[in-house]
Amino acid sequence: MSTLAQRSARAALDAARPAVARLDVNRGTEDLAADLIETWGAVEDALRSLVGSSVLSGQALIREARQRQLIDFEQANSLAELLAVHDRVHNTSYGPTAADINATRTAFLRLDSALMGDAGIDSPHGAPIAPGTAATATAPVAPAPVVPEPPPPAAGTRPHMPVWAWVAIAIVLVVILGAIGYYVFGTHGSDSLQAGVTAYGAGQREVAVSDFNKAAREDPKNPVPHIYLGRMAREVGNYPLATQELTAAIQDDPNNALALREMGANLLTQGNYDLARDFYVKAVRANPSDKVSLGYLGCTLTRLNRASEAATFLTRAGPGPWSNCTPAAPSSQTGTSPGTPVPGGTLTNPPGVVPRP
Repeated sequence: MSTLAQRSARAALDAARPAVARLDVNRGTEDLAADLIETWGAVEDALRSLVGSSVLSGQALIREARQRQLIDFEQANSLAELLAVHDRVHNTSYGPTAADINATRTAFLRLDSALMGDAGIDSPHGAPIAPGTAATATAPVAPAPVVPEPPPPAAGTRPHMPVWAWVAIAIVLVVILGAIGYYVFGTHGSDSLQAGVTAYGAGQREVAVSDFNKAAREDPKNPVPHIYLGRMAREVGNYPLATQELTAAIQDDPNNALALREMGANLLTQGNYDLARDFYVKAVRANPSDKVSLGYLGCTLTRLNRASEAATFLTRAGPGPWSNCTPAAPSSQTGTSPGTPVPGGTLTNPPGVVPRP
């Protein structure tokens, strides 16, 4: 800020020093309110001198001084609190409080500090005024006390660690222990699941069923064990169990492409083509590059005698078991009918790797 503007602002602020010195909660309400109003008036005049404007006032004046970096964030907040005190005491039914007095003194001191800067400035009479010294003979407002820095710890003693440091250490320990616990106790489900995949691939169906059921118990929210159990039930013609397991898988993960595809296969095998088509459509939306879902969606549409639509998906899928589909006979029965290939497709992608949602 320019020296001239600084001098003018100091002169305006000095006019309020007697009023600030008189602030006392034990004074009469009207006299105290008058001093508070007078203090804000002087502060407002000082701010106008700083920004070089005679029209701005109130919050707009504080904002302008802050935007020009003539005052800092804390000073701006204190001045806004003083403005709020000024607005309250204008109500004749309001009695100023000790908090109002403290807010006024704080704002005055902070603006006083802003006007002093880092070095003394000239008084109107030419004599330098040291920072923190009043410019007039009126009673000055004492600056905020300076809190001395604590002495360094004596040799051979440990400095006390602050509370926040202990809290941070505790949080880090909790995170580390949680990660260890998850690694130790939370990976058994994947072990059982991988054992089931291995047994299924080796044709050990009973072992696979046992492992998949164990994996489902260990990780109830994982849809993959239910997908395998659903396929295995369909492969032996146990359609109710297949539906039950695949429903559980879809409930765990409604957008799981494998679960949706297997439910479509389960329904297609039973001859429920309309509902099978719905699940294959959902499977394709979940994984547009899955050729098995695309192919059997085309096959399902063929069974529904929707040849033009079927051709689109069969072309996208390319050749595969679904290519041998023929339209359904007029009186189709529930179950796999001639011309309908048994829906397949690998559950492991690539083989031996447990598929994940």
